[in-house]
Amino acid sequence: MLRKPMRIGITCYPTFGGSGVVATELARALGKRSHEVHLISYAVPGRLKKEDPVLFHQVDVPRYPLFECPPYALALASKIGEVACRFRLDIIHAHYAVPYAVSAILARKMLPCKSLKVITTLHGTDITLIGKEPSFLPIVTYALGESDAITAVSHYLKEVSEKTFNIKDRVEVIYNFVDSERFKRIKGIKHRRRFAEDDEAIIVHISNFRPVKRVLDVVKIFRLIREKRKARLLMVGDGPERIKVEEMLKEYGLSPYASFLGEKVAVEEVLGVADLFLLPSELESFGLSALEAMSCEVPVIASKVGGIPEVVIDGETGFLAPKGAISEMAEKALVILGDQELKRKLGETARTRAKELFSPEQIIYQYEKLYQKIL
Repeated sequence: MLRKPMRIGITCYPTFGGSGVVATELARALGKRSHEVHLISYAVPGRLKKEDPVLFHQVDVPRYPLFECPPYALALASKIGEVACRFRLDIIHAHYAVPYAVSAILARKMLPCKSLKVITTLHGTDITLIGKEPSFLPIVTYALGESDAITAVSHYLKEVSEKTFNIKDRVEVIYNFVDSERFKRIKGIKHRRRFAEDDEAIIVHISNFRPVKRVLDVVKIFRLIREKRKARLLMVGDGPERIKVEEMLKEYGLSPYASFLGEKVAVEEVLGVADLFLLPSELESFGLSALEAMSCEVPVIASKVGGIPEVVIDGETGFLAPKGAISEMAEKALVILGDQELKRKLGETARTRAKELFSPEQIIYQYEKLYQKIL
């Protein structure tokens, strides 16, 4: 039996990356389970809706000429402390090590009462890239050491975190989750025609367009697919690599067959009509977008890196290939698109896996048990 409703603060990046999406979906789910949830960030996350039972608190960052770089971490710590005092929070749940875990620990140090518990959830590049930077390593190590509990979104990330920060036996794996009632196949041709012609295969990529996502590989794979059959590429999200992607599409003569849908689009409506999902990343600690595709019965072609094999089962819910193996990914994509029975079977198995292993009921309960334990 879980304790009475808790007062929970959640802080995260509000962007389209996996950590922000997971944190926001967790906040929404906890709010619907009668907990008092406060989300703290510098902007409203795209996944947060006005009707959600979540209170949002915006961090105002001072922009004085003295500051060459706006001091977001300090402003965030002040806001966390303010919200924690005003609403008597039980827990602050920081998603991403820098600056969120660091700011949460600093906020607790400022409070007259030190009873606020801090949970840090590690999502990937906060450990595998940023956390290993010499300038960040000491402060991340300190923040993790001061956290009351640490979670990671995959066993892969748990192992990397324990090795990097010498925190053996302190990291608990709690996977990301997907709402299978929201992310499901959309039947009928009418909605599909918003994005493509009837004879075009719909191929989707979702990311924050950072170099680690290898979005240029997406274009190269799509080019090889287009040489064999009609297809349309739907790119969801935005980020620093977008201009390069647009230039490559133009160079290949593929611009008419690709659409950029931005960050505001309802992702489930795109994945609900997709035929294939591409995720050729350099590294993924989980691959939330792949899971959401699987829930929509969409086979996934992805790099066999990081935590992806914990989500996508090679040959059962899609296909995995070495990172950078553009020709192999394109060949496997064409196999799926050319065999409707195989595509159907992979899609059905993918949805079953998403519902059985990554349901909100299971994952939210794990977080609630963790909250209860540290309280």
